Amino acid sequence: MPRTMLKDEHWTRLKPILLELNIYDKGNLRQTVEGVLYRMRVGCPWRDLPEYFGKPNTIYKAYQRWFRSNKLIALFTLLIKDADLEWVFIDGTHIKAHQHSSGGNDNLQSISKSVAGRAIKIHLTVDAHGNPLTFILSDGTTHDVKVAPDLIDKVDLSDTEVLCADKGYDSDSLRAHIEQAGTCDNIPRKRNTKSSNDHMDWDLYKARHLVENAFAKLKQYRAVATRFDKLKQSYENTVALACAYIWLKL
Repeated sequence: MPRTMLKDEHWTRLKPILLELNIYDKGNLRQTVEGVLYRMRVGCPWRDLPEYFGKPNTIYKAYQRWFRSNKLIALFTLLIKDADLEWVFIDGTHIKAHQHSSGGNDNLQSISKSVAGRAIKIHLTVDAHGNPLTFILSDGTTHDVKVAPDLIDKVDLSDTEVLCADKGYDSDSLRAHIEQAGTCDNIPRKRNTKSSNDHMDWDLYKARHLVENAFAKLKQYRAVATRFDKLKQSYENTVALACAYIWLKL
């Protein structure tokens, strides 16, 4: 029997949410969900799923229905509970696009080519405990500061005291956008600027490792750490499922 990821208490919490998302309650629903989670964890082709989970084609078709209607993204949103928005951290990370993800239009699927190869970026927002709040995918060559305004707009920052990011987000227009969102920035200025860093809370800046820790949690799942999916929407739902599982375990 392969190692599974859902404990009974996880399933007790998860099942009502799946039903709320109009996912049909079949007798093998838990095994189907476990099969999708197994593939997320090990990154294997669908046809190589162990027999324990059922027919691979059945699990794949279920996953296809779910990601095409973005139900796994909705699941992630519904599992977020009691997020601590006192401090919010943002950052981005590169993800290598495997050769299996080729075959589509790279520009439409948020994959770009560089010297390091084909890649995509995950731009992530986490709360004061390092739990994921939202994310955006972009191609691997897009600068983080260009995506940051859209990333910030996806979170209600009205109760947030500080938004923290590294110096790669040093931009006057972004600072203005953060202020307009109703909070303050804790972003250091680059060395080649004339402005000082007197505004910085360096003790809070040290806590920026929380977003790095969140990336580490997501990248322990091979189908997140390496993109195998041809479609952006499919990979996006895989990342959302990994974020949902983090909340499910809390």
